[in-house]
Amino acid sequence: MQIAKNAVVTLEYKVHDIDGNLIDEGDQALVYIHGGYDGIFPRIEEELHGKDIGTKLKLKLEPEEAFGEYDAELVNVEERNLFPENIEIGMQFERSTEDDEDDMLFTITDIEGDKVVVDGNHPLAGISLVFDCTVVDVRPATDEEIAHGHAHGPHGPHH
Repeated sequence: MQIAKNAVVTLEYKVHDIDGNLIDEGDQALVYIHGGYDGIFPRIEEELHGKDIGTKLKLKLEPEEAFGEYDAELVNVEERNLFPENIEIGMQFERSTEDDEDDMLFTITDIEGDKVVVDGNHPLAGISLVFDCTVVDVRPATDEEIAHGHAHGPHGPHH
């Protein structure tokens, strides 16, 4: 079966930065529904369209094709008393922003005295990535998967 709209695609993959540093080992296969369901970056989906099991693909993704450009305006310094007592660098939390309808994920990047630096950028924002994958399975999506907009595991949905 060729990869087409409403096909569930399983990929074995690895992601490196352009200097060859491993970003994601791909320990678990990537499984998505093909055809604009936002389960994978659009450029990868475009390149995989019409391909078969066994196809190998290596793509360089610019930041705007992956996690976006780094936005310095998403880095904020906040008062320490706005946070729980036990915060640590690397902790993440969701918060709403004035112009975003959806909550954004922020990461604590520094704690200095009574100030906390939070960053709303994805950790890979601004980085060009090399996505290296092999198509290991292609099957038709079930009606339920299509309705939910994502692939389900062998034992049905896990919501």
